[in-house]
Amino acid sequence: MPLWGGRVTADRDTGGPAGTGSRPGVRLLRSPRWRAAAALLAGALPALAFPAPSLWWFAYVALVPWLLLIRSADTGRRAAVDGWLGGMGFMLAVHHWLVPSLHVFIVVLAALLGLLWAPWGLLVARLLGGSPSALRSIAAVAVVPSGWLMIELVRSWEGLGGPWGLLGASQWEFAPALRTASVGGVWLVSLLVLAVNTAVALVLGVPAARAAAAASLVACTLFVGALWVGAPRPESTGTARIAVVQPGVVDGPGSIERRFARSEELTRGLAGRDVDLVVWGESSVGVDLSRSPATAARIAALSRLVGADVLVNMDARRTDGPDRAGIFKSAVLVGPDGPTGDRYDKMRLVPFGEYVPARAVLGWATSVGKAAGEDRLRGSRPVVMRLPGEDGLRLGPLVCFESAFPDMSRRLAKDGAQVLIAQSSTSTFQHSWAPAQHASLGALRAAESGRPMVHATLTGVSAVYGPQGDRVGAWLGTDESEAAVFDVPLARGTTLYARLGAWPVYGALAVLAAFFAVPGARSLRTPAPTRRGPLARTDGESPERPGR
Repeated sequence: MPLWGGRVTADRDTGGPAGTGSRPGVRLLRSPRWRAAAALLAGALPALAFPAPSLWWFAYVALVPWLLLIRSADTGRRAAVDGWLGGMGFMLAVHHWLVPSLHVFIVVLAALLGLLWAPWGLLVARLLGGSPSALRSIAAVAVVPSGWLMIELVRSWEGLGGPWGLLGASQWEFAPALRTASVGGVWLVSLLVLAVNTAVALVLGVPAARAAAAASLVACTLFVGALWVGAPRPESTGTARIAVVQPGVVDGPGSIERRFARSEELTRGLAGRDVDLVVWGESSVGVDLSRSPATAARIAALSRLVGADVLVNMDARRTDGPDRAGIFKSAVLVGPDGPTGDRYDKMRLVPFGEYVPARAVLGWATSVGKAAGEDRLRGSRPVVMRLPGEDGLRLGPLVCFESAFPDMSRRLAKDGAQVLIAQSSTSTFQHSWAPAQHASLGALRAAESGRPMVHATLTGVSAVYGPQGDRVGAWLGTDESEAAVFDVPLARGTTLYARLGAWPVYGALAVLAAFFAVPGARSLRTPAPTRRGPLARTDGESPERPGR
């Protein structure tokens, strides 16, 4: 079914691919406006699988309306537009909580990023359109998810917003999906979710392909079952008592100092509770401790009182070399004698929130939203910190949305971190889906690395996960101001994802390469056309002496 730039065979009554027949609603989709609205809505549906709705099971069918809509496209251009608008709807729905900060600019960004789904729309129509054979149906279950994974890979680049809203991340509560993440990361989970959606779309939209689609669903189930049984499990090595201090929302004049005072008060309440570490959230300290000995002394006094080091987070201006003066966000470990010297500077910054990409071109975004007025400076390397003692606990700090990047937590685990710690603050988006979405990412990072994850925030949601991604204790919600102690299970061993990395991405690339290579190989095998009939002769020629 050639589709690239041409028309597919259309049904005379519906305008859809041959074999769709006359169905209610199909005529409505012939209207460009109604079809555009349908594409936006269909693309937005998967957002319901993420927190706060957390309908994780819905992810396995959420893409089906979008896939069937693209399947009904009668031209390649229409399929690409369906892909683009659906992608725009997806980005708007997953990031809708950014509207108060970016205003209309979020629509511009969603429209631009939505273009990543235009080629995917062509791919879907090529494989699902018309009356696909059993072989093409089976290929679709592998190729369509591979195409989606390339989109997730591209938009995971920090400059495009980072890997927020990867479809596999919606499965943070589903134990078989977490086990799958330990083998292939969130990438493998996304592939399987897309494979199930593609197979279900074939079952519903292509009766002739139901047997092949059903076989694909069985294969996915058996694959996940095999991972559940055979994937390596982390080996328990004891527990660590880690306290999370969440001061809650503190607004108005002097909020930085008042929030610090509230954190002090909560930390004092931990005295006598035999904790190994106290963790404060992102931007919990508004000064550079190396230039504010009084503040450093206050934190050191807390460390002596509770008998444990305190991991704070500085959001302050600092000079870090001749040409490195500016605002850093840094995780700093403070012991009974003051800062221990362990410091991690945030490496991956939030676009527009902490810096404006290509500020000379996009600086106008600061006038229509709450984009950063000054670019933060970034760190240069990951850091593994160590608590005092011969067997001191090794910590792998991350700051804010760095917990969305699977490669960062994997690197820390490979470097020897026993506990991953993400310090965050989502107070700007306090009454939205963002805090819960952010907290849920810790489950994937824990399962991928085989290391527990502590997600500590200023205003909620704070959460802790064990080495297999299972929740430890209750969440601290956005309406709580509390210091909670968690018995965090420790583990040793290496997950397959930690060992092999993002191998599903390379597998998807191989699938796409093979798919696009097949037409080229066929064209090479096709013999050149032979001439038909005798050669033409001029009046001066004869059969015996042509061309005379």
